[in-house]
Amino acid sequence: MLTHLSIKQFAVVASAELEFGPGMTVISGETGAGKSLLVDALGLISGMRADSGVVRHGAERAELVADFRLDDVAPAAEWLRRNELDEDEACQIRRVIRADGGSRAWINGRPATVGQLGELSALLVEIHGQHEHQALLSRPSQLALLDAFGRTGAERQAVADAAGAWATLLEEREALSARGDVSDRIDWLEHQHAELERETLEPDALAQLDADHRRQAHASGLIEACEAALLQLNGDEQPSLSGSLQRVRGDLQRVSEHEPRLRDVDGMLDAAAIQLDEALVLLDRIRSDLDIDPDAFEAIERRIGRLHELARKHRVAPDQLFAQREAISSELDALRGAGERLEILDAEIGKARQRWQRAAEALGVKRRDAARILSEDTTALIGELGMGGGRFEVTFEATAGDRPDPQGAERVEFLVAANPGQPARALRKVASGGELSRISLAIEVAALGLDAVPSMVFDEVDSGIGGAVADIVGRKLRALGERRQVLCVTHLPQVAAQGHAHYRVSKASAEGLTQSAVQRLDAAQRQEELARMLGGAELTREARAAARRLLADVD
Repeated sequence: MLTHLSIKQFAVVASAELEFGPGMTVISGETGAGKSLLVDALGLISGMRADSGVVRHGAERAELVADFRLDDVAPAAEWLRRNELDEDEACQIRRVIRADGGSRAWINGRPATVGQLGELSALLVEIHGQHEHQALLSRPSQLALLDAFGRTGAERQAVADAAGAWATLLEEREALSARGDVSDRIDWLEHQHAELERETLEPDALAQLDADHRRQAHASGLIEACEAALLQLNGDEQPSLSGSLQRVRGDLQRVSEHEPRLRDVDGMLDAAAIQLDEALVLLDRIRSDLDIDPDAFEAIERRIGRLHELARKHRVAPDQLFAQREAISSELDALRGAGERLEILDAEIGKARQRWQRAAEALGVKRRDAARILSEDTTALIGELGMGGGRFEVTFEATAGDRPDPQGAERVEFLVAANPGQPARALRKVASGGELSRISLAIEVAALGLDAVPSMVFDEVDSGIGGAVADIVGRKLRALGERRQVLCVTHLPQVAAQGHAHYRVSKASAEGLTQSAVQRLDAAQRQEELARMLGGAELTREARAAARRLLADVD
């Protein structure tokens, strides 16, 4: 829901701050005062193209800021999270248009594109009026409104799920078919696999091969080092480390009775002697395992050479040959079963198509029932809104192509005949802006505001009407305001009286410049404004009495 709108240096508005709440808010003012500029400001915030002409004369830039509350707009909150622009449960859209024609935008303080403004604003606000930027002129939006009216959520999900399963199977079949005749590739892969299969490529085996190679390559040095160590640690011909350790222990034990701490030293030396004995046993075993074997070394060299040759052939590192063999094996299994898999896929695709068709038919039936009711209700409301003999229709057009469509088997188009005897035409081709506004109002009221957009703006929906029809328009807008936030720019007192809140736009000249001001009206000021709208510049007693009656008649 829109909660705040700030406008600075925009057209004839130097500065304006507007607070909005739930229900219906009306905006009135004299002709030319600039009341529709508030709608224009929301249009620019929603991503409309801007030019330097909107910047107030003499100013460097115009700045527009709109704040929204998101607790009732889950799709918008999700869009912000998906685009990493979320900020708690609030949303602020800011746009600056410079006098040189440049434009910048921010969402929650972070730079955003005009395209992003359009995507986000489409989830937050709808503008109905004499502008091109209207959601109901979009066929996807019309389909979304019809689905919301018909409560087709479960059926649409079933169609989307069936379409997704069907598309996955089609993609797999296309990938298999694109391979063509795979017999040559199978032969080639079998040859490669046989080469790799002749070698032991498991990681543990390669690690052992590397260890054996290093041992054989340095066998003479290892043998010499082991023998020298054995001689120094436990040799018979010269003082050894083991013998020296035992002599030191004996010397210390003889005097330890005079210094008890020497017994701790003896314990440590005893542990060292045990470790030394274990080291000698292991060192002797290692020396026994070592042997200079030129034949074994040559065999290891040949095996390593084969592995490096295979690695170059397959363009991988030697330690990746095992994974390469497994990948070739997997591809061979897939190719050998490709023919059989194609037959299975054809059967599965046929079943998936049937599931989608059944789901799409169920969705289509529900949509057509909803379209009939919506058409009847909207046609009745069009007549009430001063367009007697007009009618509203929803037409269906089958989607083209054999690909699964997650939105169903049809698209819709809203058609309208504004006058009796006229053929129904697409809503987007209706010429009169006033007629378009009232038709949009009729559709929204008939749909009970069931589309997900929380804020609806109606600009001059009462153009060309008056009297009883104006009263009906006002009551319909107020009824819609019970379900959605409604902002309405109006020049009719019958409509303005139905608002839950009321702003007046006035203009004045200062220093040769025209300037508009926006004021929120209290109860007394509102009565005076309705009297002005009823009686013109001169506020008579009769006009004030009529204004009081209008306010008293509001439910």
